Amino acid sequence: MAQPPGSSPSSATPAPGASPAARVPARERLIFALDVADAAQARALVERLGEAVQFYKIGLELFMAGGYFELLDWLAARGKHIFVDLKFFDIPATVAAAVRQLRGRGVTFTTVHGNQAIMQAAAQAKGDVKVLAVTVLTSLDRGDLDDLGFQCDVQQLVLSRARRALEAGCDGVVSSALEVAALRAAIDRRLLVVTPGVRPVENRASDDQKRVVSVTQALQLGADYLVVGRPIRDAADPRAAAEDIQRQIAAALA
Repeated sequence: MAQPPGSSPSSATPAPGASPAARVPARERLIFALDVADAAQARALVERLGEAVQFYKIGLELFMAGGYFELLDWLAARGKHIFVDLKFFDIPATVAAAVRQLRGRGVTFTTVHGNQAIMQAAAQAKGDVKVLAVTVLTSLDRGDLDDLGFQCDVQQLVLSRARRALEAGCDGVVSSALEVAALRAAIDRRLLVVTPGVRPVENRASDDQKRVVSVTQALQLGADYLVVGRPIRDAADPRAAAEDIQRQIAAALA
C-alpha cells in the first residue's frame, strides 16, 4: 500500500514554517492525470509508465467507466500514490459519507467543492486521507467567472476559498500556479498546494486549460505538486515525456 507523502526516510527535514510537502521526494511531486476511457487502458498506461510516475490522479471519466475501486486497489498494491479527484459536492452528510469510503485504501488526496459546511464535513470524515478544496478551476478565465456571477478578482476569490478551506480543516487546495505566490504570502504555509494546468512546453490553442504555467514556473511560485495529463498521455513516448518532466522538477528543486 502506498505510504503518505513525506514518509520517505530519504526526505530532507523541512525548515520551520515550510509546507508539509517540503519532505516529499522530488519524483513524487508529479501527479499524472490518468484520464483514459476505461480501467484496462489505465492499467496498460500505468504499466507503460513504470517508475517514471509515482502518483496518479483518477477522476470522473474512469469513475463512470466502471471498475474504479478495483483500479484504485490495483494502484495501491503497486505502491503508487493515489489522488481521488471526484470534487465531492453535495449535502454535508453525503460528502462526509463519501470521503469516509476512501479511508484505509491507500488514498493520499481527494477533492471537495463547496461551501464551508461541505468542506468541514469532508475534513471531519477524512481519516488518513488528505482533503483538498478546489479554488477556481484552471479551465475558467475572467470571462467564465463573470458568466457564473463572480464579480470579484480571480486572485481574491482563490485566497478567500483557501482561507475558508484551512479554517474548515482541509489539508490544502487545488489552485492554478498563477495564484500560488499570493497563497504563500497570505495563507499559512501549512496549506498544501496542488497545481493543475501545468505544461512542459508552450500551450496549444486547442487546449481547454486557460490559466497555465510551465513546470519550472509552478515550482518556483511555490506549488507542492504538479498535475500533468495530456502532455504525457498524448506523447509519442509517454514514459519519456514523464521522465523529461521529472528532470525539470529535479532541476527546479535543486
